[in-house]
Amino acid sequence: MVKNNLAYSVGVDDDKSIEIAGAPVKYCTVALSDVIARGKRLEASVFDVEAKQARSVVEHGKYPVRMLGGDNGFSSSYVCGRFKRIWVEQSDLPIFQPSSITDVYPSPDGYLSHKTNTNIDVLRVHKGQVLMTCSGTIGKLSYVSNTLDGKIFSHDLLRINCNEPFGAGYVYAFLKSMTGNKILLTNSYGAVITHIEPEHLATVPIPDAPVSIKQKINDLVVRSYELRDESNALIDEATDLLIKELRLPAIQSFDVDLFKKCASVDTYSVKLSKLSGRADASYHVPIVDSIIEHLKKHAAEVTTVGDSRISKEVILPPRFARVYVEEGYGRVLIGGKQLFELDPSGKKYISKSKHKALMNKLEVHQNTILITRSGTIGKVVLVPAHWDHWVPSDHIIRVVPASSDIAGYLSVFLASDYGYHLITRFTYGSVVDEIDDNHVRNIAIPLLKDQSVQQKINELALSANEKRYEAYQLEQQALSIMDNEVIFAK
Repeated sequence: MVKNNLAYSVGVDDDKSIEIAGAPVKYCTVALSDVIARGKRLEASVFDVEAKQARSVVEHGKYPVRMLGGDNGFSSSYVCGRFKRIWVEQSDLPIFQPSSITDVYPSPDGYLSHKTNTNIDVLRVHKGQVLMTCSGTIGKLSYVSNTLDGKIFSHDLLRINCNEPFGAGYVYAFLKSMTGNKILLTNSYGAVITHIEPEHLATVPIPDAPVSIKQKINDLVVRSYELRDESNALIDEATDLLIKELRLPAIQSFDVDLFKKCASVDTYSVKLSKLSGRADASYHVPIVDSIIEHLKKHAAEVTTVGDSRISKEVILPPRFARVYVEEGYGRVLIGGKQLFELDPSGKKYISKSKHKALMNKLEVHQNTILITRSGTIGKVVLVPAHWDHWVPSDHIIRVVPASSDIAGYLSVFLASDYGYHLITRFTYGSVVDEIDDNHVRNIAIPLLKDQSVQQKINELALSANEKRYEAYQLEQQALSIMDNEVIFAK
């Protein structure tokens, strides 16, 4: 009776066959008043069975229940008022979109003018808050640490302030748990909520565990986010070293060779010998030539990603029909939108046995570099340890570094503003932008004159990835305690 498009698989990922009697039946009781409240509809799809079961588990659990919001609630929350934005190319008021709160190191989506008619300070988030997306894709969560502290976010983001010590990490872990998230996204009779307002939190029950447990969970969450901050600081240090060693100016400061600098649009000429079979203007943008010429002057050598000293392999995975399975029966599948997340939300799982022939081209391993190749092109991520054997979608190109001695350095350069322009210059397509593996092999890569600096950059990037792995482990530990010692405690 419950809609589900996932296939239960028998022994798909283990050497030994697993016998499953049948798919478990999902069921619950529904009060007549709930049926009437839902327009007298009797379809099971109208009522989220798992959400009602989750509420029952919490309400009949070991610990007494308090409401997350409302009078005497665990927290208070608010959203900001709508306002008309005045955009500028650059200012000291970068604004972030709610969808970026789950990114390890979010980047701004634009810059506000000081002429924007709103109270900018009200839009800032503050350390210790829990943030939640409340429209579009709702229920995504983040904890505000140093990375986000003071940043400006748009109005459609729920800011949660906890009313007691150790509450922020505890609330974060509960809402991120499968049980808490199910309850959050539905109301009391199981109907899915399409937009969350502060008053909805007054209907969300949360176990009131002892202070010692709350503190243990909170400390794990806070430390997890501190490690993310430390990893971001290491990436910043590595990028600064790269810029200093190559004497790179700010990307907007490059002197590009325009044909007519006073023209209302950028105009430039290209020699026939440099067309490279490409007649599209986007391939010949002058800033790319300026970056490459600068690199040649200040680097020991400018080579390409396809150089055997740089990479072992560049893999463009084939498109394939996906066979989805339940969690625990297959490999994690993630998309390009999730690449910047530490623990990608909305993970799906694909059958290992059904894709066995392709798995060597699909799965990734630690220190592989991922580059989005279609739609939003040029997002770069160095694969952390906990993504080992995960399967990024076929819209993501895999670069297997020649060794761990170059992996970190390569990822830092490709993820920089300069690397982004060198990647995206290969873009083609009239509707959906694309690049392919041949393009990636031809991306210019500078090798530094001072090898010790290059090695330092590499070590900083690898250390940053290790911290992100540790951060993931601590968050998973917090979620495990929430499940085993709070929600399902006997």
